[in-house]
Amino acid sequence: MRVSPADQEPIALFHARPGKMALRDAQDLMAWPFFSLAKSRRIRPIDFRMGEIAIRVEATIEHGMATIWDADILIWAASQIVDARDRGLRTSRMMAATPHEILTFIGRGTSAREYLLLKAALDRLQSTTVATSIRQPTERRMHRFSWINEWKERADYRARPLGIELVLPDWFYAGIMVDAFVLTIDRAYFDLSGGIERWLYRLVRKHGGRQTHGWSFDLRHLHAKSGSLSAYKRFAFEVRGIVRRQSLPGYRLALGVTRAGEPLLTFKACHLDSFNRFGKARTTEDSL
Repeated sequence: MRVSPADQEPIALFHARPGKMALRDAQDLMAWPFFSLAKSRRIRPIDFRMGEIAIRVEATIEHGMATIWDADILIWAASQIVDARDRGLRTSRMMAATPHEILTFIGRGTSAREYLLLKAALDRLQSTTVATSIRQPTERRMHRFSWINEWKERADYRARPLGIELVLPDWFYAGIMVDAFVLTIDRAYFDLSGGIERWLYRLVRKHGGRQTHGWSFDLRHLHAKSGSLSAYKRFAFEVRGIVRRQSLPGYRLALGVTRAGEPLLTFKACHLDSFNRFGKARTTEDSL
């Protein structure tokens, strides 16, 4: 039986390092519906099943469901951990950083308002609960966790702020450290403003990769896979707008039809070097 890093020894504190580094995203989070795509508070659960994959995401009334913008914090965490691992440094799912370091990494401002929004995002990540069969031996076995097990503000003996500490779930940490299920993403991702737009980029990056002939999904399948509360017609309207704007960095999108006459989205990488600007990442990609 495989032993996860979290089970091998007590959790030690990992101090995040400032500075630029390649952005890494967890492949499971890119491929499946784990987050609300709306900026308004979502309470209704995500209940998704496709083949052997089962996902249920639940939110609290107080905080609402973690959003795809909140997931930027997990991208920051994955980027820190993978970069440290590749440099031979010790990592941990207990992380310490300043709000300034996190906010600047994910392309946000550093005003007092942004600090408050960061704390609200941490609360949503901590209070949102997930149950999934992904990376479990059978569909019946579910791994249950929150995106952040716990977090706290740190201070010195004079009560001066030192930053924050957070503890990542073992499911997320093991996916990065043990299985290396990560992909580099374009920093322009943080500039994408729409929830469906952000979700679609991550899905396209996961499935499109660097394939010469690209990839395709019919829109109804995409709608189901997004976990969005938007009606199908509204979702299709949003996707058509993204295709018209060509706003996904590194990819060219087009619309077509299936043999059954259903709308079809196709996509392929339009400049392969965009993923290697910081050097090749240690990744495991699907055989597409």
